[in-house]
Amino acid sequence: MDIRYRWKNGAAPSRDQAAHEQHLLDESQFSNEQDKKIAEETARKKLGVPLVTDDDARSVLPKAAPPDSQIQ
Repeated sequence: MDIRYRWKNGAAPSRDQAAHEQHLLDESQFSNEQDKKIAEETARKKLGVPLVTDDDARSVLPKAAPPDSQIQ
């Protein structure tokens, strides 16, 4: 696999490692956040792992309703 950026740990990670890592590339080589994001997406596509989305940190489950004793 040929990619023009440096990998975070010196070599391309396996697909399993890449799926669990948030950042695959060495962050010191980027001057702005947009370039880093585009390069990370390209690296993930080359490895065949899912892209990180902006809402990854949000829960997919709705919040529970408060107990009946607290509703007035």
